[in-house]
Amino acid sequence: MTTVNTVLGPVSSADLGTVAVHEALLSVLPGAQYAPDITFDRPEIFTTLQAKLEDFRSHGGGTFVDATGMFHGRDLPLLEALSKATGVHIIASTGQGPEELLGGYFLTPQTNPPTPWPAEKFADLFAKEVTEGMVMPRVERRAGAGLIVTAVTRAGRTATDESLLRGAARAAKETGAPMSFQYGDDALGDLEIVLSEGLDPARVLVGGCDRVGAPALEIARKGAYVGIDNVGTGSEGLLDDTARGELVSTLIAEGLGERIICSSNAIGVAKGLEPREVAYSAVAADFIPGLGLSGEDAQRILRDNPREFITVRENN
Repeated sequence: MTTVNTVLGPVSSADLGTVAVHEALLSVLPGAQYAPDITFDRPEIFTTLQAKLEDFRSHGGGTFVDATGMFHGRDLPLLEALSKATGVHIIASTGQGPEELLGGYFLTPQTNPPTPWPAEKFADLFAKEVTEGMVMPRVERRAGAGLIVTAVTRAGRTATDESLLRGAARAAKETGAPMSFQYGDDALGDLEIVLSEGLDPARVLVGGCDRVGAPALEIARKGAYVGIDNVGTGSEGLLDDTARGELVSTLIAEGLGERIICSSNAIGVAKGLEPREVAYSAVAADFIPGLGLSGEDAQRILRDNPREFITVRENN
């Protein structure tokens, strides 16, 4: 039986339903939890997120992937409670990045002169969160992470970003978990680094492929998943939903429909950063139905592709 790692333990891939692959529940800018002007009312946070997940479920949503990584608000007891309360499978992620959002420990680990962590240390850190369980700091490990995520500096890849990419790819190859990354200013170059580690491209999701000028078709032709992951947002530098729909149609026409994954990068509760007020149900309830796709293509994008991606694989 093929499975995915959820916060409540492994679940059969056949039971996932519609999957939202790149979203956030509680997203916290590192350090914001210590700011005197930011409040953390946990019952209020829970109630807000519960309502948004229940809306997602009412539109056919079965599985929600929280792609925030390790240090951006990941709260495992909160995610466990939300999954139990809503019946939505929740998959949490390991990983971190880009460089500017790393804590100092990961940039200057007691070396003189300071040097970034090497790829093998990131790989070990991320792999253990998949196979041994995600860490509750200094307390215990919980369920295994179901996704390894990282991001590259938007202005261009740094040495630390490259270590993160290589470490995430090695951890994905070792554990069979999938890997997702947001590219910097060179999507194909970032992807080439990941693939040079021997990771099957079908285990990789390149996020941000709905940016203006993103090489989405080239990425899909290399066998990686194309993340059209800002549905519902039309800010500068991003395609609007009309152009996103045209991109989806082009990929399907080119025989690359099996490489498409759509999500909205919504944030349920934001602390220390701008909220992204897009419903978790936006892709399934509005975007895909509005494209006039065949039932088979719609099913592929909403269920089949994300299920294939998020399933843990052997011998990668």
